[in-house]
Amino acid sequence: MPPQLTSFFQRIGANRDMALASGVIAIIAMLILPMPGWLLDFGIALSITASVMILMTALFIEKPLQLSAFPTILLVVTMLRLGLNIASTRLILANGHEGPAAAGGVIHAFGEFLMGGQTVIGITIFAILVVINFVVITKGAGRIAEVAARFSLDSMPGKQMAIDADLSAGMIDETTARERRTEVEAESGFYGSMDGASKFVKGDAVAGLMITAINVLVGIIMGVAVHGVPFGEAFQTYTLLTVGDGLISQIPALIVSIAAGMLVSKGGVAGKTGAALGEQLGRYPKAFGMVSFLMGALALLPGLPFIPFAAFAALSGWTAWKMSKEADARAAQAVRDEAAAEAAAVPAEEPISRTLAIDACRIEIGYALLPIINDAQREPRLDDQVRALRRQMATEYGFVLPSVRIIDNMALKASEYIVYIKETEAARGEIRLDKLLVINPGGANVGIAGEVTREPVFNLPALWIEPELREEASFRGLTVVDCGTIITTHLTELVKDNIADLLSYTETQKLLNEVHKESEKLVGDIVPSKISVSGVQRILQNLLSEGVSIRDIPTILEGIAESAPTTANLTQMTEHVRGRLSRQISAQQTREGAIPIVTLSGEWDAAFAESIIGQGDDRQLAMAPSHLQAFIAALRTTLDHLAQQGDIPCLLTNPSIRPFVRSIIERVRPATVVLSQNEIHSRARIRSLGTIG
Repeated sequence: MPPQLTSFFQRIGANRDMALASGVIAIIAMLILPMPGWLLDFGIALSITASVMILMTALFIEKPLQLSAFPTILLVVTMLRLGLNIASTRLILANGHEGPAAAGGVIHAFGEFLMGGQTVIGITIFAILVVINFVVITKGAGRIAEVAARFSLDSMPGKQMAIDADLSAGMIDETTARERRTEVEAESGFYGSMDGASKFVKGDAVAGLMITAINVLVGIIMGVAVHGVPFGEAFQTYTLLTVGDGLISQIPALIVSIAAGMLVSKGGVAGKTGAALGEQLGRYPKAFGMVSFLMGALALLPGLPFIPFAAFAALSGWTAWKMSKEADARAAQAVRDEAAAEAAAVPAEEPISRTLAIDACRIEIGYALLPIINDAQREPRLDDQVRALRRQMATEYGFVLPSVRIIDNMALKASEYIVYIKETEAARGEIRLDKLLVINPGGANVGIAGEVTREPVFNLPALWIEPELREEASFRGLTVVDCGTIITTHLTELVKDNIADLLSYTETQKLLNEVHKESEKLVGDIVPSKISVSGVQRILQNLLSEGVSIRDIPTILEGIAESAPTTANLTQMTEHVRGRLSRQISAQQTREGAIPIVTLSGEWDAAFAESIIGQGDDRQLAMAPSHLQAFIAALRTTLDHLAQQGDIPCLLTNPSIRPFVRSIIERVRPATVVLSQNEIHSRARIRSLGTIG
């Protein structure tokens, strides 16, 4: 193709809006101005080319919304055919007396070639095409579009609710939700437009019938009465021209109707209409290739004008070749970009990095326990129970437990499991997958047949029983647990014991920046000007190590902000924060409406106060080892006596010595809660159970 012509078509492609506007103006001009025969031939060839291209595109698309501009395309091609009908009618009525070639070569060729010189044959073929288009294809496609529009509109609220539900559940983000809502709206709009657009085709068929009848009747009258043509010759000439005109009008209409039926049986235009049409029709080089082949075949048919069809065949072929080259170039560039991205994303030390990476929590199981994570029919599955544990920890402690990895380890015994905390073995146990565990704290005979064992979490006496004995064990008031629950319970206890170590720097940043976004201003005021993220992490770890929930991050940050101007000691900051959390701590330790406590005697209170040396942030406990042993002995005696009575009290101390008392007790009785007087809320009730003397 000459460079000038190539440049011309490239300019048309770059200005699709102007090309569309020019085309519509040309169609309107056809309705008003007369056309010469040779220009009508080009218009008819364009109509056939456009209809075949639309059909091929409808065949190649994967979803109807990929050709959402189809209703607009249908309107444009219908207007084009009607404009050509009017132009051909003007030529037939004005020049029909001159002979069969009066309305251009295409109409003459269609009349001669398809009719075979027999008027009855041409009229029959024309009538059949009209029936196929109007009664079969158009009516069926219109009905499909009508039903699709109705169901699409009815299902729209349900689809919107499903998108909102996925967004609320965190399965999709806001961008994806917006895209899916747009797609739902576009689909509804598309089928609604197709329902209305089907009326274009129906009206076009009716107009074709009327135009044909007018051309025959008026043409014969004009030929006989005005031009003095014999009736037989006038009938033969005008019928041939009229039926040929009807055929070249109905054939493109039939093709477009087929495309419409395929599209609605398999919606919204984004951006300007001209750009959308050009972009959507230009996605498929194969469609243009098929058009080029068909137009070339038509150009070689005897009797048809060679130049119009050959021109459109060449143009379609060049377009298909150009688009294929561009598509191959884009695909090659995409492959290069992907390879470059992968090369950039894979660091040289990746194998070592993976080796050094550690899991915060990991469960390794033997091969016989694989069904508790692989069996889809098993309820509850271990991974589901672990997810429930993470939600529970978030609710109780305000701490999002890192993901727990569950893997199989062929080196373990078949029914053995190991729980790792930060790559260190924290616990292991053996369970029986085909049995249930009955816990018997008393150790006495419970009257149920089973295998005597020890429960792996708390080392309590237990029995392995058959699953069919579950109801009997429950009837006797015994605790019955399955294998997944045993592992989950074991993991829960280990997480509670090590929860402070699991709160990493990264998790602390997530809590401050992502989970508690409403405290963004407070975080900005104190971090890092008054305290670093590491300092906040250490205070949160101090709270978690004593079982205090950190869910109320705003109050914790307020306590840090209040204490930061007076001290940089993280322990003292933690004590101040505990005072701010007095309501929460008191509620957590309340039993039967009151907090059970034991207090230190005046002697021990004074002994601890006198043993603290140093000033400010350098204070330390320096108590003689014999005094510490005496205190521990007195503490054990008092707490063991109360435990025998069923009481588990908290130890209440002076605020200034609480951290030091706790540092002693956590080594001998870590489960004992040590409270200061500042942590007892003003409205909390206390129940004194004794004094450590």
